[in-house]
Amino acid sequence: MKIRIFQKGFNYSQDGRGNRLVLHLQGCNMHCPWCSNPEGMPLEGALLTQKEWLDESCCPKGAVREGLLCRQMCISCKEKPCVTKRRQRGIRLSCQEYSVDEIVKECEAAKPVFFEGGGVTLTGGEISMQFAGVRELLEKLGKKGIHRAIECNGSHPGMEELIPCVEQWIMDVKHYDEEVHREWIGVSNEWTLRNLERISAKHPDVLIRVPLIPGFNDSREDAEGFGQLFREKLHGENTRVEFLLYHEYGRDKWAQCGMEYKMKPGHLPPGIREFFEDRMKAYGIVCMRT
Repeated sequence: MKIRIFQKGFNYSQDGRGNRLVLHLQGCNMHCPWCSNPEGMPLEGALLTQKEWLDESCCPKGAVREGLLCRQMCISCKEKPCVTKRRQRGIRLSCQEYSVDEIVKECEAAKPVFFEGGGVTLTGGEISMQFAGVRELLEKLGKKGIHRAIECNGSHPGMEELIPCVEQWIMDVKHYDEEVHREWIGVSNEWTLRNLERISAKHPDVLIRVPLIPGFNDSREDAEGFGQLFREKLHGENTRVEFLLYHEYGRDKWAQCGMEYKMKPGHLPPGIREFFEDRMKAYGIVCMRT
């Protein structure tokens, strides 16, 4: 089984407990306009360009003209010689493909730095876009005694199958309202909310993350909407909620991918996260920050 990964690296306690090797898997079924990793959206990978290195020599088929990449030509190009037959800085493919066993071997080699209960975290993109490979990888990591965490959007109907394979479960919930979710992100949140209830009831260590986005889910009414949702859907004693603040760190990568960054200029009001946390406490929801 093969898995496509667009980014690998270590971090401490942000994507699971302890020091962790974090693997970002290619492909996402949601299209959040604020995404900081837009190169992770297409399952087949995205072509990123570096303007200062982009010239006609980068593409043997002539897709680079006057310092711009003609992406319409790239769509019909199956061979992608710009990235498969040469190493260069002007154009690169976002992801690489690895076998599950290759990944397991790399994770085993990293075990000495998994201090303070650390391990491996699979995130995205969206991990369930490569569901079969993810399940195989998690099972093999478990046999090696490696602590496993996942970060997902909860939209896959079969997410419950992964419960025995994961020690720490992180799931994004972007909005409580199906219509608003579909309008902004392009897909329904029906399965996310179903899995929110099921996973929180069955898994012993769940963290729900809500990105606070200007104009999308940051109003006082939204705080009440999330409070009511979580009071109804969260059942596990060990389920926590974390609110993340909007940022524009990925804006430049949208341009590198030939994609338009559609978020309008805006900012979160001071103290908004504290306000949401206080409202959750009123609903009996426990919040945390990583």
